[in-house]
Amino acid sequence: MQSAKALLEETPVQVLGIIPARYASTRFPAKPLALIAGQPLIQRVVERCQLAKSLREVIVATDDERIAAVARQFCRVEMTRADHPSGTDRIAEVVQRCECDAVVNIQGDEPLIDPAVIDAVAGALARHEMSTAATPIRNADEYDNPNVVKVVADASGRALYFSRRAIPYVREAASRSVAEQLAAFPFLKHLGIYGYRRETLLRLVQFPVSPLEHAEKLEQLRALDNGIAIAVVQVNFDSVGVDVPADVARVEAMLRELKG
Repeated sequence: MQSAKALLEETPVQVLGIIPARYASTRFPAKPLALIAGQPLIQRVVERCQLAKSLREVIVATDDERIAAVARQFCRVEMTRADHPSGTDRIAEVVQRCECDAVVNIQGDEPLIDPAVIDAVAGALARHEMSTAATPIRNADEYDNPNVVKVVADASGRALYFSRRAIPYVREAASRSVAEQLAAFPFLKHLGIYGYRRETLLRLVQFPVSPLEHAEKLEQLRALDNGIAIAVVQVNFDSVGVDVPADVARVEAMLRELKG
């Protein structure tokens, strides 16, 4: 796989970073506005994204005026329809009315996102119409966790498949412990960040839900099902998301550690 530096040198000129944000959440209502060490979660995510060198601008895409009112204090906000089935559809609505060459879809619940990861994903769009990131699985607890999506890529770094199961099946190590299986093959954890060429994104959201996407409940499989290649950039960063209220204290502890 290519280095982040080499990819960044060929980044498309006009790249937008868009963060889809919604108020309703079954596990954590009003999550974008939750305070993380005194700052709203959405602000922490935006400020990390603004450190990326590849983005012309960072935009919050939301259908909720409460989120918009907060986000307007530190970035551009684009209001969207409320009936979008996914974050991808939400950013596509924004892209339709924005001038850009490409867009990076950034999760709104990762206050520690590494700007270099954003740059690597954006840089891959110089030679690919869609991109994402992955990192080696080092934690045995993630191996069989269906909430941790796995990806396998070919020799050129393009995704072959994404799954909630551990892939590939390492036959000779199958009867061994999880630690031994992780040592037998470089399993990759998919990080939920995507880059799209503008025309690719607008084309992608026109396709119906594909059989693989329906089975795994993974949007990126719609792209593979319809012949859109996805470049996978391997990074050392591991995502730290805020999924439930209990995660707030965990992230705050990590922020204290980073400050020393």
